[in-house]
This record gives sequence, structure tokens and C-alpha cells, in this order.
Amino acid sequence: MASRLMNKEERDCFFKRLNEIYKDPRCELNWTNHFSLLVAIILSAQSTDKGVNKVTEKLFPVADTPQKIVDLGIEGVLPYTRSINYFNNKTKNIVRLAHVLLDQYQGEVPLDFEKLITLPGVGRKTANVFLNVACQAPLIGVDTHVFRLCHRLKICTGKTPVDVEKKLQKLVPDWYKKDVSLALVLHGRYICTAKNPKCQKCPLSDICQADILKKESSAQKKG
Repeated sequence: MASRLMNKEERDCFFKRLNEIYKDPRCELNWTNHFSLLVAIILSAQSTDKGVNKVTEKLFPVADTPQKIVDLGIEGVLPYTRSINYFNNKTKNIVRLAHVLLDQYQGEVPLDFEKLITLPGVGRKTANVFLNVACQAPLIGVDTHVFRLCHRLKICTGKTPVDVEKKLQKLVPDWYKKDVSLALVLHGRYICTAKNPKCQKCPLSDICQADILKKESSAQKKG
């Protein structure tokens, strides 16, 4: 059977089931306020939430506001962030971010997408995730899990995360936009993993395009 994308009926069924399985999904990064949430998301790029939480459980009690980060400076923040991938650039961005927030926004993180993406270390995905988690905005952040699952499960395809994000914004029903990315992240992190996905334990296996195709391919080989 040739690979194909889900049709509308299949997508609607998939999103309904995903919502039933991951009710009220939550971001697994630890944070204390909007600034610390944004910092945690910046640190999480190409790093695991678990690894970031190990860093922030020591950093945030010392510095979880722009002023406290500025007071520490780059050299003061580096000892906390060294275990994170690309810690040098991320640390510089976090300190620059703190300065900008103090200089331009009275120390508060702007809750506006266009303003967010002008901040140091904040790109489209980071802004989407931040507003989705902080404000329950119906924005879809496409990280590695979401990107992988969209292709593997035949939800949609795209050459870049931005391509996939734009398609999801059109395909995901409005009622589910605020939860879909967090649900897909959790599903990708614990069930539909990059390597050795746990198909036998997956509560979506009966409607999974990837699983169906895999079974059919195996049956054809046996035949």
C-alpha cells in the first residue's frame, strides 16, 4: 500500500483520541514566572526537558528575573548552564534577553508574538511554545517530536518546522489548537519515540497510519 496522508475524517478521529489520552497536557519544563519559562524554553532547544530542569532547579532559586540574571552576568550564569548543549550561545542570549527586557519592557516578557521574536534567543518556535504554555494561546510550536510525528503518522508533511506549523494551523480544529502540540510532544517523548517506538503499548495503534503500514509491509514480506 502506498504511503498517504490522513484524510479529514482520519485526522478528526486522531485528534479526538489524542485529546482523550492526553487530557489537559502540561509542559514538563519547570518555571516560576514568565521570564523563567522563556529562559527554560530557550535552554531546551536541542536539549531534553529533563536536562534543562536539572540546570534550572539550581539556577532559578538564584536568578529567575531579568535583574537577577543581569546581576550574575554571563560569567555568573555559565556555571549553571554548562551541561546544556550550546550553553555558550544560550547563556549569552539569556543575559542579552534580560538586558532588553529591563531596557525596553520594564522587566516583563511581552505577551505579543511579533515582539517576542525580536528578543535575543527567541525564534518562531520558542515564541509559539511560550505563548501556548503561558497564555494557553492557540499556537502550535513544532519541535523535533511534533515534526517527526507529523511525518511518521501521516498528519502532514513539510520540509521545515515552519512548513509543518502552517499546515497544522489549517488542519487542526480550533478547539484543539491550544493542546495539540503539547500532546504530540508527550506522545513522541514517551510512546512514539524516535528510535524503537512502543507501538505495542500505543493507545493509538488501531488508528495509526504508520503502524498499519508497517504491519501491511510485514504481511506482504511474509506472503
